[in-house]
Amino acid sequence: MTDSHSRASAGGAPAPRRPAALTNRWVVLAIVFVTRTSMGYQFQAIASVGPLLVTDLGLSWTQLGSLLGLYMLPGAFLALPAGILGQRLGERRTVGGSLALMVAGGVITAAAHGYAPALAGRLVAGIGAVLMNVLLAKMVADWFAGGEMSTAMAIMLTSWPVGLGLAAATLGVLATRTSWRTAILATAAVAALGLVLIAFAYRDPPRRPDGRAAPVEDRSRPSAWEIALGTSAGFAWGCFNASLVAVIAFGPGLLMARGVSLADAGYIVSAAILLTMVSVPLGGLLTDRLGRPNLVIVAGSVVAASVMTLLPVLDHSLLAFCLVGLAIGAPPGGIMTLLPRAVAPAQLATSFGIYYTVFYVMMAAIQSAAGVVRDVSGSAAAPVLFAAVVMAATILGLALFRLLEYAARRRAAAR
Repeated sequence: MTDSHSRASAGGAPAPRRPAALTNRWVVLAIVFVTRTSMGYQFQAIASVGPLLVTDLGLSWTQLGSLLGLYMLPGAFLALPAGILGQRLGERRTVGGSLALMVAGGVITAAAHGYAPALAGRLVAGIGAVLMNVLLAKMVADWFAGGEMSTAMAIMLTSWPVGLGLAAATLGVLATRTSWRTAILATAAVAALGLVLIAFAYRDPPRRPDGRAAPVEDRSRPSAWEIALGTSAGFAWGCFNASLVAVIAFGPGLLMARGVSLADAGYIVSAAILLTMVSVPLGGLLTDRLGRPNLVIVAGSVVAASVMTLLPVLDHSLLAFCLVGLAIGAPPGGIMTLLPRAVAPAQLATSFGIYYTVFYVMMAAIQSAAGVVRDVSGSAAAPVLFAAVVMAATILGLALFRLLEYAARRRAAAR
């Protein structure tokens, strides 16, 4: 119990209901975690059953890549408006509607008998996922405004790799034993579980946990420098994430070309994803301890890109993918702190909106580009090597960000 609450209960006044709030907010975090896991689970589904989709629907690898990328593309247009929509309709109601879109999109995709219906299903599901992703972060922030917000956010963010890992480990097996349509329907069922949790188990915080009035939102427009910083940081974060997702998406195809079954390929790729649940928090801790985020981001990106180039040549596939899972742990913590340390708090929300808009564009474009590389080259290894190049480009985003930040500070000092 905090000092402020101890003072509030002094003089024989009835004790406040702070312990219940403390308990409930962790329950709320668990609900958000499970709900957000459905996003990673549904996103990874196409990659997990990709070879079966290509055969059954007669898709090209470029078309398969577009099914992957389209799931993220709505974020390019909806990342900024999502907060406004949630404010007008209520976060809980909007997230419920978003999950309903994910369920509907999963059903449409599972029922598809051609590329166009599958594309429509992925678009519907992707719109729901984007809206949900933005608003779940705000819901966690509201509940943890009184403290431990960083811990709560870190836990929430791990739901993405958990969803990816569970999908890689289970959906290939399920598709092999039943059909790819059943596997896609399973993702709709997980989204439906999230919908039930949000509708019946989640509740809005009665007030800010720290008891303070909510700050007045600064609605002034961001400066050109803040737009540039958000764009460059978003480019770095987009390169880093899109590279990893490309490896996850096209890794099973690489393994199958080397004689590995679809089910075993899913297990191998999932090992890399699950290792990020350990390596990413450790990378953040390393960044804080060293106090040199530039060094950690650059070194981590170089090592991760180098390890990715080894995936097509290392004989022990499980070891190779585990090395990827360990290598990519260093940069995320440093990249995610770029904007908060450079942008004024009043403009941080808007800058992050720009940041995530660029991120979603990168995620969509790079997956489609990886599919094109696969078709043009005819090599299962080509998209993985392309992902290594994209990973190295994270350093370019960081360099541009630092140059812009330096120029902005010099301009401010000259005034």
